[in-house]
Formats: sequence, C-alpha cells, structure tokens
Amino acid sequence: MTAETTPPVMRRPFPPALLERGACPFDPPEALARLGEEAPVSRIELRNGAHAWLVTGYPEARAVLADARFSSDSFRRRSAMDLRPGETAPACPADVPERRDGMFLFMDPPEHTRLRRLLTGQFTVRRMQTLEARIRDIAVEHIDAMRAGGTEADLVPAFALPLPSLVICELLGVDYADRAEFQERTAISLNLTKSEEERAQASKGIYEFMGALVAAKRQHPADDLLSGLIHGDAQPPLTDTELIDIATVLLGAGHETTANMLALATFALLEHPDQLAAVRADPTVLDNGVDELLRYLSIIHIGPTRIATEDTEIAGTPIAAGDTVLLSVPQANRAQDHWPEPERLDLTRPRTPHLAFGHGVHQCLGQQLARSELRVGLAELVQRLPDLRLAAPADEIPLRGDMLIFGVHSLPVTWS
Repeated sequence: MTAETTPPVMRRPFPPALLERGACPFDPPEALARLGEEAPVSRIELRNGAHAWLVTGYPEARAVLADARFSSDSFRRRSAMDLRPGETAPACPADVPERRDGMFLFMDPPEHTRLRRLLTGQFTVRRMQTLEARIRDIAVEHIDAMRAGGTEADLVPAFALPLPSLVICELLGVDYADRAEFQERTAISLNLTKSEEERAQASKGIYEFMGALVAAKRQHPADDLLSGLIHGDAQPPLTDTELIDIATVLLGAGHETTANMLALATFALLEHPDQLAAVRADPTVLDNGVDELLRYLSIIHIGPTRIATEDTEIAGTPIAAGDTVLLSVPQANRAQDHWPEPERLDLTRPRTPHLAFGHGVHQCLGQQLARSELRVGLAELVQRLPDLRLAAPADEIPLRGDMLIFGVHSLPVTWS
C-alpha cells in the first residue's frame, strides 16, 4: 500500500477513513485531524454498528490515561471494538474470579501493580547499560553487512527489524535462532486484514513457543529477565501461565514497536534533509530528537482503549459507565495548544511530555530501552552511511495501514 491508496478492508471495526493517510505519510489521517479540530472528544460509529468515544485532545487523552475510572481490563469489560453487529456491551463487568494470567497490559490495579512491580525490578540500570553496549555492536554489525552486500538494501529486514529483535531476545533469554518464528507469528497476530482464525492460530503458536521457553528457564536459569522472574522472590511465585503471558507481551512489544519506529524514523529523516543534516553534523541532537520523532510519528494509530467504569465526563462530554473510549495518540501528539507548529519535525525542539509511550500506570515499561535503540541505531546508520537515500519514490513506499502498529512494510535505500 502506498501513501495514496486505500488500505485493505480490516477485520476490526475501526472506521477506515480514520486510518487513511494523505499525501504526507507522517501526518495523521486527514479525517482524524478534522475531528481533532472540531472537538477534543467525538462520538464515532464503528463498522460493527457500535459507538465509541474518540479522544483527540492532548490534555484530555493524558487525563483519561491517568484516571482509574477508565479501565484497561478488556477481559472483564468488553470494548465496543470487540462486539459483533447487534451485540451490546454490559455496563458492569462480568462476575469473574481473581485473574491469574500475565497479560498486564490489560489489567487494572491491584493485579496490574503486582506484576508491574516485579517487571520493574528486572529492568535494572546494570542490565540496561549492558544492553546499550550491545545495541551499538548489533547496529554496527548489520550496517557493515549491508555495505558488504552492495549499495542497496531493504532497511526493514536488514536493519530495523533485527536490531530490536536481537536486543529483546538477549533481554528475555530467547535463542536468536528462533527469531523468525516469533517475528512471523507476531506479524500475523497484528495484521488487521487476517481472519480471526489466522490470528488465533498465530497467537497459539506464540503461546506454545513461550511455554517451551519458560520450561527451559525453569530447568536451566541464566542471567536474563525471564530467569529472574522465575527464580526471583515473587510471592506468590509466578505461574507458567503468568510467565508465558508476560514473556509474550514483552517479546511482541519489544521488537514490533521499535522496529517500526526505526524504519519510519529513517524514512522521515530522509524526507526532511535539514533534520538529516543536523544529525549528521551532531549525532547528539538525537538525545532529545528521538522524543521528537516519537511525538511526530506516533506509530500507535489505534488505541489505547479504555472502558468507563462509572458515569463520568471528558472535557464536559458525558461518558456513561460501560462506554468505550479510544485515544488517538497521533492526533493528541499534534495538539496545537501543546506544541508550537506541531506539524513540523524539529529535532532541536525542547523535550516536552508526549503520549507515544502512554501515561499513567501503563506507561511503557521499556521506554528507556526503546530510546537507546532509536538513538544509537539512527546515529550509527546516518554516520556510517553518510549518503544514505531512498531507492524508490517516497509515494511508492508501502505503508503499514493494515497493521495495529503503523510504519512501513519495506524501505528500499541506497548509498554510494
């Protein structure tokens, strides 16, 4: 799909017009931007006939993410996005026992708090410092391989995908030889054009893969995050189900998001010569510039999703208990009242809080690692390939409008 074509029919009910990119692939969809200009909160009709609230304002989205009255627990509360035509979500959660799974992204406190605290303890300063050194080694190794292969490459498989994949494999203790298996299955599970059966089968394969990994770490622990969770002091000890779910979330989030940011950020720099020149002249501009790229590109283009647990309001708009609230990160991160000229990419812009990593109790656990991967990866790429450029017209670059995570399917580049 190019920037000028219509995305394929998605098998989730988000209105396609709110995902269709215009002439600039880095800007939010025009229909989404128009909604944001009209009001910070809009009622939208989904393709399944249900309705939801779409929050496009920055302060409003930030407030929702910090408000315990908006639940992340999609197991107990059904989102309008998950309803079939004619179904109605109950206003109150189902009567279910205490959760003992590990899908912490979709939990509320105190269940979320217990798992989050254990994970935070594994993201130690020493481990992050060790990984940063490996990030540089991995980046240099793959750039050298690109150069040894000639003067052209597809940056996605050659650089953007393997770099965070190797890092997350080392963090979790996954054999990197198995990377193709989890990458392929993760891609299918996030592909909105795939059938429910295809996505379920891919998820089942990931679960089985993680089950074998957990079993191996119980028998043969090592200096990795998963071994730390298994053999640490968690009380009560984590079950296999919790460990498999946690590892699945971290593995998917740890490579899919950063890989797409690396490729899309490179695309954006190549299309903004002044910003590319600034990085080439002084790579430390990326110390703050990475957050500007995260704000400007905002690759989470569907969600996060929250369910109101009681009657409340957002910016004066009444929200009933049980209502689904969708947050538009791309539009919130372009708020005119929060950033001067938000539509402009400016790597020298002072760092200002954005929502690319979320906010509140669910703020991204690995955000510092992601920043390191982006900062080091982009700096090495630009410095070691000083004449890097696109090998195809910009409007022919295939965009990931069919995926939960925005980016590019491929990025052909060339150098001398």
